[in-house]
Amino acid sequence: MKRNNRRSALKSLVTASLCAPIAVGGQAVIEGVMMRGPKAMAIAIRRADGGIFVKEGKWRSFGRKLTFLKWPFIRGSVVLAEAMINGIQALNFSAQEALAGIDNDGKRTNADNLSNKAIALAMLSSVAVGLCLFLVIPHLASSFLLKILGAGGGVRSFAFHALDGLIKMLIFINYILLIGRMADIKRLFGYHGAEHKAIYTYEANKELCIANAKGYSTLHPRCGTAFIMVVVFVSIGVFATVIPLISFSGTGWYVTGEIILTKISLMLPIAGIAYEITRLADKDAMRRFAAPLIYPGLLIQTLTTSNPTDDQLEVAIEALKRALKMENDQSID
Repeated sequence: MKRNNRRSALKSLVTASLCAPIAVGGQAVIEGVMMRGPKAMAIAIRRADGGIFVKEGKWRSFGRKLTFLKWPFIRGSVVLAEAMINGIQALNFSAQEALAGIDNDGKRTNADNLSNKAIALAMLSSVAVGLCLFLVIPHLASSFLLKILGAGGGVRSFAFHALDGLIKMLIFINYILLIGRMADIKRLFGYHGAEHKAIYTYEANKELCIANAKGYSTLHPRCGTAFIMVVVFVSIGVFATVIPLISFSGTGWYVTGEIILTKISLMLPIAGIAYEITRLADKDAMRRFAAPLIYPGLLIQTLTTSNPTDDQLEVAIEALKRALKMENDQSID
């Protein structure tokens, strides 16, 4: 009975989200929340003195000028890159504002701000660490385990890529469990939950206030966590299909390097396919087919979100209000 109730609740979450009037997304940052619409972005931060500071700005997608970047199977990679850039910029700003203090003269002091070069370096470092954790290590571990088990087929078998995907998910889950023990990350997970609750309130066309937001779930199907899970499932199918078709010339570690580089080159197309699957979920006829791919992401979010405090909800709601206000401002079109 509990399982049926949970399944029904998850279905209602998916349906409510996919009927949203405007696609609004967000991200939890240090002591705050970033909210972004199609053309505007707002970051609300809870400062050390208890006040809320909001930074507003126009947002212009790369595809606004280069229309080919909006093409199906290309736009997904663009969205992913933009999310990384926005995320690092928002985290940098939130760190600066959250750590701001008062000096001996009663004047406000700022934490050091990152330069564009530092932001680019941080993004590249994040990509490198991500590729190592979720591509190189799972590949090597899958190869090692299949040799121990004496399974045939190697990297050209579906079993290899299914095991590879399973290891990716295990690494991801354990990584979340590990960092979730840190006090600052626990606070971040609270803001993550507040972000989702605020967005649900908006999607339900209710007044954006703490009382209304409290009643909603901390799990949201359009969260980046859900997208990551779709990417994992898609990668299993793509790798199992493409890798056997390629003739690798090397042997030993050399051929292993060739295969890993091939997988890296396939990540952008995989992100594009995963994005199109999430887009298909917006269509009534496709929802029941897309839902099974979304549900695992919702379950993983039970680890990356927590029930927020009223103070955290207040910050998320303020960020969303300011972003929506800019979205409705015709002068920024």
